[in-house]
Amino acid sequence: MRLIYILFDSLNRHALGCYGGQAIPTPQFDRLAARSVSFGTHYVGSMPCMPARRDLMTGRLNFLHRAWGPLEPFDNAFPEILRAERGTHSHLVTDHYHYFEDGGVGFHGRYSSWEFFRGQEKDKWKGVVAPPMERWRGAYHPTQFDGRTDQNANMPYYVSRERMTEEAAFPIALCTEAALDFLETNKAADNWLLQLECFDPHEPFFAAARFREGLPTNYRGPVLDWPRYGQPGYAPEEEAELRANYLALVAMCDDYLGRVLDWMDANDAWSDTALVVSTDHGLLLGEHEYWGKNRPPFFDEVARIPLFIHHPDHAAQAGSRRMALTQTMDLMPTILDIFGATTPPEVLGRSLVPLLAQDAPLRQGVLFGQFGGAVNVTDGRFVYMRHPEGAQAAVPLHHYTLMPVHMRSFFEAREIQGATLAGPFGFTKGMPVLKLPLVPDAAANMIHRYPLLDPHTALYDLRADPAQAAPVDAPAEAARMAALLAALMAEHEAPPEAFARLGLPAPRSRAAADRPAEAAAAMLAASDRRKQKP
Repeated sequence: MRLIYILFDSLNRHALGCYGGQAIPTPQFDRLAARSVSFGTHYVGSMPCMPARRDLMTGRLNFLHRAWGPLEPFDNAFPEILRAERGTHSHLVTDHYHYFEDGGVGFHGRYSSWEFFRGQEKDKWKGVVAPPMERWRGAYHPTQFDGRTDQNANMPYYVSRERMTEEAAFPIALCTEAALDFLETNKAADNWLLQLECFDPHEPFFAAARFREGLPTNYRGPVLDWPRYGQPGYAPEEEAELRANYLALVAMCDDYLGRVLDWMDANDAWSDTALVVSTDHGLLLGEHEYWGKNRPPFFDEVARIPLFIHHPDHAAQAGSRRMALTQTMDLMPTILDIFGATTPPEVLGRSLVPLLAQDAPLRQGVLFGQFGGAVNVTDGRFVYMRHPEGAQAAVPLHHYTLMPVHMRSFFEAREIQGATLAGPFGFTKGMPVLKLPLVPDAAANMIHRYPLLDPHTALYDLRADPAQAAPVDAPAEAARMAALLAALMAEHEAPPEAFARLGLPAPRSRAAADRPAEAAAAMLAASDRRKQKP
């Protein structure tokens, strides 16, 4: 077997024609959909970028136990399993610079070989000691350039952007060229995996000029291609400019995806090479009056994402759609299954290969969220967002990790001084872990950087209200979804304080995976009876 695994970042399903998008043509994604099985109810797990990648690599959720950070010593990584069990050569081609920051330790080293292309977003690439700050201040919108130079500042982007004077210098062009070089070099070989991972269309929305043609707006100000998260109060013409720049970048992704599909056609690779294409999460572009991710609630624009799978053994199903409830952590066991490798017992994701032959229910619900935020659950029809409210929000959380590192820095001393040992958990292979009290005002803490917006528990009915325009008042359904949420948290061995923070009773034992809703319903009913006693 051979596999090409393409991962974009922040790719919205509703921007793609094959998922109903109408803003721009996406002929290459349409072409991909015609040659593969696409998934219509595919959800994120842990948010945002690196937590999602830990889900994708290990087949487990990250966000219930810790925030953004490295791989753990006990993690199962699919490239290592493939190499050890099947002798598979895995090659990573990426411009996703978070792999090479403090909080991305351990990921790229799991592959047999890897290539990294520089210059995306805040990648500290080129050294400019005295950058032209005043020129940039006039060239870029004030919401995206404020003159800061700290480690989280946007400034590296402006340095890198001035190096991208022609399309061939854009990171996605360099990544695709390197991927095609790997494919040409190894087209006569067998038993390999190529992971082409592109940071685009993640912000900043900077695409080659030809992709912006046909997307006019009335905006006449400085460059505006990097939205501020939350509710920044953009004027209508500013919103239109940001959306146009995002769509231009999606169009560029579409074009470069087509070059891989061209290689598949030219080499008759559809007959002997699997192809998986997806993303880590979507992005809000003004829907629900929010921009970005992290701060806003995880509406479907963020949480429901595209997924395409072509398998040579299931070519007859090309062009069909599956509506089984799936999520990002399922890709790890799917990749192992494609190569005939064994899925470790710690993995809670499920292979999607059986669904290629025929659609069938896979699970009752999926959890998704970000450490310290709401915990969300969907059963495919209802989406239930459970926020900590009132006194519950003060329940202290902990990081459970052996790798205490933030995105771009080590933990502060005060974040480690209260450490104790906990566990082992059922998934840590007998290893105890550090239990580190969450320090809310720590400088690098994601909760500190991205405080919650509109933290109110809400229930949405996607069948009646697919745009999630307004929550529904349905107490019975809310109770059922709360029970499902609690059961799935128990299945993932969420720590007791995670339940207390949401006002849910902690289970006495791990819920049965086969009947999570029933197990949690009984647990909640018992809690209600205790509350009613005088």
